[in-house]
Amino acid sequence: MSQDAGAAAAEGLVTASRSGGMLRIVLDRPARRNSLTPWMIGRLIELLTEAATDDSLRVVHLGGAGNDFCAGADWVATNDSSDERPRAGALVRRVPHAAHRVIELIHTIQLPVVCSVRGWAVGMGCNLALAADFTVAAVDAMFWEPFVERGFSPDSGATWLLPRLIGLARARRMLLLGEKVGAADAADWGLIHHAVAPSALDDTVDALLTRLAGGPTVAIGLAKQAMNYAAHATLGQAMTHELFNLEMSCRTKDFKEGLDAFRQRRAPEFRGR
Repeated sequence: MSQDAGAAAAEGLVTASRSGGMLRIVLDRPARRNSLTPWMIGRLIELLTEAATDDSLRVVHLGGAGNDFCAGADWVATNDSSDERPRAGALVRRVPHAAHRVIELIHTIQLPVVCSVRGWAVGMGCNLALAADFTVAAVDAMFWEPFVERGFSPDSGATWLLPRLIGLARARRMLLLGEKVGAADAADWGLIHHAVAPSALDDTVDALLTRLAGGPTVAIGLAKQAMNYAAHATLGQAMTHELFNLEMSCRTKDFKEGLDAFRQRRAPEFRGR
């Protein structure tokens, strides 16, 4: 291995490819279970920020290379550059612009985000999967929030995501007791969208991506945004917000196509416009 290749392997890769309105992002550091280095987190922020303003995109896919999705943030890579203790408040200054920004982007981007999980989804890796709109996992995959077992409190959105997805009782089991949750239970609890046989994972995810990429992209994005808003709003506020989004979506070409298709009794052909 060359010196450059060795450095790349240490830093990890985040690869991206595009096809038919789909952006596929792959965490590519399989020798370390795709644990995230600072460079990888920065690359995720860059890719997701670009995707948020790219009108040609209609769906985002997030996956991991090899046998695991993501083993979380690589704390060794983050902290091995110096023997000195960090300055007081260092995490408070850095993390909102790194790990937290990735979770926020996945959660708020007005494109559907689909995550596929094999093997382990741990810590921040688990929270990446939970922030996605749809997570499909191989039935033998495992979700784990090991923060307390490592002696520190949860981060990267765990305390916000888990109670909303599975309720406080189960969230406490994962966050305070560090219980590992298999994909079948995760799907049953509502933690993820679906658990499938490992051999069916790729085909299941591809079918979901194709369905979303063929949908009315603006309406999907506005619906996602409205659900996020409603989590903190009263019923009246949520319905008022819905009206403004409805006004916007009714002015799209996809809305006209949807009406035409209904009148003509055919399947709509949405263009994401």
